[in-house]
Amino acid sequence: MKTLPAQADGAGAASPANTAANAAIRWTLASLSLSMLLSSLGTSITNVALPTLAQAFSASFQQVQWVVLTYLLAITTLIVSVGRLGDIFGRRRLLLGGILLFTAASVLCGLAPTLHWLLAARVAQGLGAATMMALTIAFVSETVPKAKTGSAMGLLGTMSAVGTALGPSLCGVLIAGFGWQSIFLLNLPLGLLAWLLARRHLPEDRPAHQTDRARFDAIGTLLLALSLAAYALAMTLGRGHFGALNLALLLATVVGSALFVFSQTQVASPLLRLSAFRDPELSASLAINVLVATVMATTFVVGPFYLSRSLGLSAAMVGLVMAIGPAISIVGGVLSGRVVDRWGAASIVIAGLVLMVAGAVALSLLPGLFGVAGYVLAIAILTPGYQLFQAANNTAVMLDVSADQRGVISGLLSLSRNLGLITGASVMGAVFALGASTTDITTAPPEAVAAGLQTTFAIAALLVAVAIAIALGSRALMARQAPPADAS
Repeated sequence: MKTLPAQADGAGAASPANTAANAAIRWTLASLSLSMLLSSLGTSITNVALPTLAQAFSASFQQVQWVVLTYLLAITTLIVSVGRLGDIFGRRRLLLGGILLFTAASVLCGLAPTLHWLLAARVAQGLGAATMMALTIAFVSETVPKAKTGSAMGLLGTMSAVGTALGPSLCGVLIAGFGWQSIFLLNLPLGLLAWLLARRHLPEDRPAHQTDRARFDAIGTLLLALSLAAYALAMTLGRGHFGALNLALLLATVVGSALFVFSQTQVASPLLRLSAFRDPELSASLAINVLVATVMATTFVVGPFYLSRSLGLSAAMVGLVMAIGPAISIVGGVLSGRVVDRWGAASIVIAGLVLMVAGAVALSLLPGLFGVAGYVLAIAILTPGYQLFQAANNTAVMLDVSADQRGVISGLLSLSRNLGLITGASVMGAVFALGASTTDITTAPPEAVAAGLQTTFAIAALLVAVAIAIALGSRALMARQAPPADAS
């Protein structure tokens, strides 16, 4: 197997060597795209199946919710660790193992005789998905020329959106025709195809020194995993209603995080190099990613309630309107990446965030004025802004990362997005209920739900404005730290 060149030669683009290199890159991106699609589909395809699973296993809705939560918890808890493992032991080897684990666990999900069996298999499936999410982004920096990194990041964002959009409709068709088991067994042929493509087209791992193999930070990994698990549970248990258990879990998160940071200063080869966070661009990008993901999660939480309770749309119409955002992402993802390649990541990060502020303000105002049309128009402003930001931010972070840190930095990017999604679903859901002046949004009158929408997206606009301030501040700090240009 040939190792792909780190960059394509700028001259002689039509030469046989460059033609072969471009074809190899396209096949590599095809394998990475399918991996990203599968991991995204693993979340979205189960949401619609929860009522069916509750009936199949004679379980309550709260119990079957863990079919979704265990998958998300496994990803959130382990994504940084598997990225670091890829840096140490080889990204190709680990990604192939992750795809096989995801595929095998999917079969176990489909064969599950009990709910507990299904939940255990979903944990394993989530571990495989964490590997796929972390390492697909890392491979872009290794296999795609820098001039095309934005387009590649945009493509991966598009495939993630395809998985999100395809999951609910595909789930309904499969359950109606073949039963709930089919939503998991579908991953068998797709997973095998992803594995074969990755095995054939991903570049070989560089030989690692034997001394490096003994340097995996097990203590740091455990502390980080426990801290992240505590935070994710604090944000998901109680559906935004914080009780004593949630507060205890948040306290455990703080203590665990402090111990993790301390542990990273005591080992020779830490899981995370804390010095990396002195880079204002990396720290700012991760913080902004959390804020942006929080805002995007708000659309998934608030949108269905507003469309059904305030505008009185049927379930089918709600699903159709909610599919508009992912559909825009599918169309605009690759285009956003090309814009990044043409105009540069730094400027497009700001442009995307400005567009997101406009979209959030529009969501606060336009639905009240124009109903469904106003909601759709606002989503059509917000979503391209998010696509531009995501492609530019991922490109800016990964473009010049050293080879031995690509996995862990890619994992941090995915982690920051997941933390934002989890936080947004919980905290912004609580803000929505507060804005509607109710403790049960499902029984709130239409006017109250509309007021909740206005309040929530006004706050969402403020969050994105904070993200813009962070981005501009980071840019100014980097400009001050840069060495002065040669006067000559």
